[in-house]
Amino acid sequence: MLRRFVVKKNECGVLLRDGDFDRLLTAGRHYFVDPLRRLALQVWKLDAAMSDLNLVDYLQRQQPQTVAEHFEYMVLGEDQAGLRYENEVLVEILPPGVRACFWKGLVAHRLECIDLAGETALAPALAARLTQPNLRARPVGGLAGVLLLPVPAYHLGVLKVDGQVARLLQPGLAAFWRFNRDVQVELVDTRLQTMEVGGQEILSRDKVGLRLNLAATWRYTDVLRAFASLNKPVEHLYRELQFGLRAAVGTRSVDELLDNKQIIDEVVSAHVARKLDGFGIEVGAVGVKDIVLPGEMKTILAQVVEAQKSAEANVIRRREETAATRSLLNTAKVMEDNPTALRLKELETLERVAERIDRISVFGGLDEVLNGLVKIGRK
Repeated sequence: MLRRFVVKKNECGVLLRDGDFDRLLTAGRHYFVDPLRRLALQVWKLDAAMSDLNLVDYLQRQQPQTVAEHFEYMVLGEDQAGLRYENEVLVEILPPGVRACFWKGLVAHRLECIDLAGETALAPALAARLTQPNLRARPVGGLAGVLLLPVPAYHLGVLKVDGQVARLLQPGLAAFWRFNRDVQVELVDTRLQTMEVGGQEILSRDKVGLRLNLAATWRYTDVLRAFASLNKPVEHLYRELQFGLRAAVGTRSVDELLDNKQIIDEVVSAHVARKLDGFGIEVGAVGVKDIVLPGEMKTILAQVVEAQKSAEANVIRRREETAATRSLLNTAKVMEDNPTALRLKELETLERVAERIDRISVFGGLDEVLNGLVKIGRK
């Protein structure tokens, strides 16, 4: 008839009579007369949260002094977030509207409430503690409710709250509450950047399909103005470069484009500068990297170039032949009026002939040989 219930030192028990709450039992041995076996014991760990919140609500209404003695009861409103501490160490971030209950005794619990209506950013000291949760002995729970983002050097962060641009974030750690709001941060590189516009198929004025690749350098001059005026500034810049390239190529023939590629750069630069004026974006150098012609157009142009070079070669050959003929004519006139020059020419001819003769036999004197060699050279 006598029943014994044992509650360990790190536990707290609830005595149930016919399955209903009767009383709390602290650590120790407890004896009850129970001939009908109507009593039962339910035990909870003191270092864990109280999971039966319905029982806590009942005690809060019927026995508030029991709740104050045994429980740390935490309740958050709809516009509040909570920082839960155990032995003065932050262990959890609680979202709005949460009810939590913890046993008193082994661990000292404390709740710090944050007013979300007046607070968007986290305090710097709190943000610094949350940046490296893996280095803590016990990671902080509930980090999904906090946006933690380091803004690198030479960058700015565009803070958007519920889709609206709020302000710019300087380089450093940015931390904001996500509860009850949509918070986003877009990183913006303030340095000079390069944009490639590749593979653009465009028809020239004479209906020839060209493939062009364009490169441009750009940077932000006013980040807030750019994001306030344009939904996606980078995509807008890309489209304007496309439109400027089409305007430059579509109004000119292939010959004009190939003769002066710089005209494309000038037209695109002027178009983009005009379209982006006042939007906080500055475009620097713009240049066409290459122009790719269709296969058949390459063959035709190769034939044209070959014909042009062949004609130029013929002109040069005729010019050289004319110059050589004129030189011979001048030489003949000089020798006709000057016997000495004629004699020198004969000796020059004799020298060239003698270079090809291996052996010379002389008969009748040297003058006969010279006259004979001169005749041979003239032949």
